[in-house]
Amino acid sequence: MKAGVDQRLEMYKMMFTSRRYEEAIQAVYFEEKLPNFNMANGPIPGEMHLSMGQEPCAAGVCIHLTKDDYVSATHRPHHIAIAKGVDLNRMTAEIFGRSSGLSGGRGGHMHLFDTEVNFSCSGIVGQGIAPAVGAALSFKMRNLPHVAIAFIGEGAANQGAFHESMNLAGLWKVPFICVIEDNAYGISVDKKTSTAVPRNDIRAAGYGMPGIYIEGNDPDAVYAAAGEAIGRARAGGGPTLIEIETDRLTGHFTGDPETYRPEGEKEKISGRDALPAYRTRLLEEGEAPEEIISEIERLAEEVVRSAIEFARAAPEPPPEDAMTTVFA
Repeated sequence: MKAGVDQRLEMYKMMFTSRRYEEAIQAVYFEEKLPNFNMANGPIPGEMHLSMGQEPCAAGVCIHLTKDDYVSATHRPHHIAIAKGVDLNRMTAEIFGRSSGLSGGRGGHMHLFDTEVNFSCSGIVGQGIAPAVGAALSFKMRNLPHVAIAFIGEGAANQGAFHESMNLAGLWKVPFICVIEDNAYGISVDKKTSTAVPRNDIRAAGYGMPGIYIEGNDPDAVYAAAGEAIGRARAGGGPTLIEIETDRLTGHFTGDPETYRPEGEKEKISGRDALPAYRTRLLEEGEAPEEIISEIERLAEEVVRSAIEFARAAPEPPPEDAMTTVFA
């Protein structure tokens, strides 16, 4: 399956919007935290996990989805949320802890929920796999043409929840896709130190489903593989496991000194950044003139700027709401 011009430009829009969004969030995050870094300070307290570099994983998969398809994401969720169509104003307000946020400011950036587009994420490693399989089972039992996608990191593929969920997905032949974003590190532990197999796609055979490995962090390759897998799932062909080789251009969390990376690795992965590489490819292949791509970028920057302004202006949650929606 080859992406057309419209699909490729839409993927670029998703990727560019996510990059500019995270750059803006990162700038706000550091407010009042420097020179002596203290993650409790500033308008966005706590940890912040950015997905810069991993944008092709989300864009190439989510472009095939509708708002009725279900997606669960990881603690590094922004690129996936944006690609799935989560309301950017309310998502940003949630990250700021404001009452206009998706969950009234209660969840923060690792716990984003948007029922309008069936998106969720969790700060617990591997937590989203089982709910996604459950959503897929629900679609199958109700004869609905929807699919469920679980995005996880390669480290989560060593969790018990992964193996249990994949086994049931394969057994029940549900319309489910597990997308593993292989950025080579589980926090600070490299993949070869933590994982018994060189690639997780080979594990798919143990669950009775196809396994696909995509090299090079290539949006077009992700589009093709995901389109085939999602089409098969919608047609009743069952689940697929896809592992995508990608790059985490930033640390595990914002402020991570990344001392665990070998010398020169950071420069190497920065030099193969998928976002400018895809822009160059679109121009060189004549998919769109410079002015069209520049307009996509301008509009994306405007949307991001508006979302940050919306969040800054949103009200703080009233103290009396602290115990609402909490069940004892």
